Amino acid sequence: MAVFLLVLLALAALVSVDVAAAHSSGGFGFKATLTHVDANAGYTKAQLLSRAVARSRARVAALQSLATAADAITAARILLRFSEGEYLMDVGIGSPPRYFSAMIDTGSDLIWTQCAPCLLCVEQPTPYFEPARSTSYASLPCSSAMCDALYSPLCFQNACVYQAFYGDSASSAGVLANETFTFGTNSTRVAVPRVTFGCGNMNAGTLFNGSGMVGFGRGALSLVSQLGSPRFSYCLTSFMSPATSRLYFGAYATLNSTNTSSSGPVQSTPFIVNPALPTMYFLNMTGISVAGDLLPIDPSVFAINETDGTGGVIIDSGSTVTFLAQPAYAMVQGAFVAWVGLPRANATPSDTFDTCFKWPPPPRRMVTLPEMVLHFDGADMELPLENYMVMDGGTGNLCLAMLPSDDGSIIGSFQHQNFHMLYDLENSLLSFVPAPCNLS
Repeated sequence: MAVFLLVLLALAALVSVDVAAAHSSGGFGFKATLTHVDANAGYTKAQLLSRAVARSRARVAALQSLATAADAITAARILLRFSEGEYLMDVGIGSPPRYFSAMIDTGSDLIWTQCAPCLLCVEQPTPYFEPARSTSYASLPCSSAMCDALYSPLCFQNACVYQAFYGDSASSAGVLANETFTFGTNSTRVAVPRVTFGCGNMNAGTLFNGSGMVGFGRGALSLVSQLGSPRFSYCLTSFMSPATSRLYFGAYATLNSTNTSSSGPVQSTPFIVNPALPTMYFLNMTGISVAGDLLPIDPSVFAINETDGTGGVIIDSGSTVTFLAQPAYAMVQGAFVAWVGLPRANATPSDTFDTCFKWPPPPRRMVTLPEMVLHFDGADMELPLENYMVMDGGTGNLCLAMLPSDDGSIIGSFQHQNFHMLYDLENSLLSFVPAPCNLS
């Protein structure tokens, strides 16, 4: 209660009395550049991988607690912790626009940035957004539909106040407001009025080289829902490559002109809804093949538990590596150990991965690595070798770039690098095709 009162008192001088109408727009689009959160920071390849996996482990741990959260405030805390993403996009906020790099996240909805005057803020690469210097800023009233869409809305002097928590000591609190946002690069740049976002004046934690968050989830507060163009796509370059990736929104989100490779046609699989986690993109995964053999994994391993919403399979841009439910992971691990035939490296808690083989192989020993296919309802994702095997720069070992999960499964961005991934919410489909993303 003391923290709540502090937030309200601190925000008293920051509330605008203007009320903006709800935004509706459609039939447009833009292209944007995506930059990895650790790009140009001087990390070695081993450090890049280790840092990404550590973030993914934290994300999975948070997700496993989310479906069974006891109340809305607990869910909000977990959801924002889950929202630590991997890729940044530039957005302009205000009139005139000030540009910021924000993490995109397909696993959450809220758009937010740190705002001045900032009572408690964390380090970010750009100055804080200043609402007083924008002619289009307007805070939202407590009666607004967007305020209602928050997990735990608060009200102070008829202004909607949000609180978002990610971890035990990390948080963001401030005013929910409407503002003009500018998206896209070069000729595709568009300015969109009345985008609802969180203007955070009390924040703690880390933004991983960004200045806020842009949610691409399925809820009312996400960018996808607010802009009214229910499709977006991205093409992620190789994880170790310095090349930037691409995001396409609305009219530009299509696979028709993709520079495809020769490994297969466009494939599509339907999204399914998990009522316990409605904002996330769940898929019906039907199996995994290794070296052409379909592993005998019980279908229930990939199913959503109808009782509490646990389990299931999520496609997620904010997790780096794929986490497989333990029974599925054990089957995959066993198949790789049997096929590769090299001595396994002893895994320790500090290792990045736990299915690794001593490398290089003995002299005159030929090693053939097995093919791997992820099967979904109506689609098969044939993974290139670089999407599931990696050299651990710390140990020099050859490792399977996947990890076990105690609950559901998450298909991470490492596994869909150099695939053009299209999220079509209107038709509830995920479509994908192999592509050289550095050329897209």
